[in-house]
Amino acid sequence: MSNRNKNRTTVDIYGQQFVIIGEESPGHIKLIATLVDDKMREISSKNPSLDISKLAVLTAVNAVNDYIKFKEQIERNEKETKSEKD
Repeated sequence: MSNRNKNRTTVDIYGQQFVIIGEESPGHIKLIATLVDDKMREISSKNPSLDISKLAVLTAVNAVNDYIKFKEQIERNEKETKSEKD
């Protein structure tokens, strides 16, 4: 795939700089980085003894959990909407 449509954006997550390359806009990439940083800081404040690797894994677990909950809710909403139309 060509690099023509890819954006290169530098972000700060939990005090570390990352260069993220993707098709999304720099604003979108920065928003995602901010949300990840916020979640890491939230988890760290509740578990200050976590090392960075465990903190990153817990952040990923939380993000996937949220994703699955939202996906299930959307599926329920779609089923309800479909049954209302029938």
